[in-house]
Amino acid sequence: MYRIAICDDEQAEVVKNQELLSDYKKLHPEINFEVGIFKKAKELLLMVQEGYVPDLILMDIYMDGETGIEAAQKLYLMGKRSRVIFLTTSEKHAVEAFKIEAAQYLVKPVSEAEFFQMLDRQLEILDGEKQKYVVLQTDNKTIRVTLRDIVYCESQGKYQHLHLMDGAQISVRMTMSKLEEMFLQYEEIIRIGKWYIINIDHVERLESHAVQMGNGQRLYLPRGAYQLLKRKYITYYMGESYGRTWNVDRNSGQ
Repeated sequence: MYRIAICDDEQAEVVKNQELLSDYKKLHPEINFEVGIFKKAKELLLMVQEGYVPDLILMDIYMDGETGIEAAQKLYLMGKRSRVIFLTTSEKHAVEAFKIEAAQYLVKPVSEAEFFQMLDRQLEILDGEKQKYVVLQTDNKTIRVTLRDIVYCESQGKYQHLHLMDGAQISVRMTMSKLEEMFLQYEEIIRIGKWYIINIDHVERLESHAVQMGNGQRLYLPRGAYQLLKRKYITYYMGESYGRTWNVDRNSGQ
């Protein structure tokens, strides 16, 4: 099941997108969509703040109130990782869109072929993300947790508590070191000191003594953790070569 949000204040465009999604599903009956309709960016942002996390957002730019660019900027700063696809009437905001990590930018009128190609690409990316998971044993059952749903993990005695995007918490009886081993293959998962493992994809703000997570939780960093976390954060988002450059500059005192 994929959650798709349509955010557009023109009813005709909303209907067109719904019809295109329906036609796409006819070609791919194995795929299911849960579609949410938002006539204003403010409505979408409020729902996201309350825990709604769509996989894809089909966003117009020119809307009454907040523009699509402004809404996407807020989603970006909130640490929300929904994939935003702009469908708009002008090319002039393309640079702005990609600065805030828009997944795609399509100029209206969008043809069926363009729309279907976009969905093929985005769903393939989402499927790749969903293949990242860990299998955990709680006190009474075995569960599979998708990596992108994990915001952070906190150690408390003999238990590790995983905090998820939807506000849920999963508790497992194991050591922090054992849990860390399960995440070693995933570069977005980082251990911070003795008590926390965080998902970089959900970092909203990094400060010298704390990290603000996308679910609103503020985690305080142990001594010496900031520089390591900053380097890994930069490397993850900008590439290994950029991370090395940053490290050399820092060590040279520049």
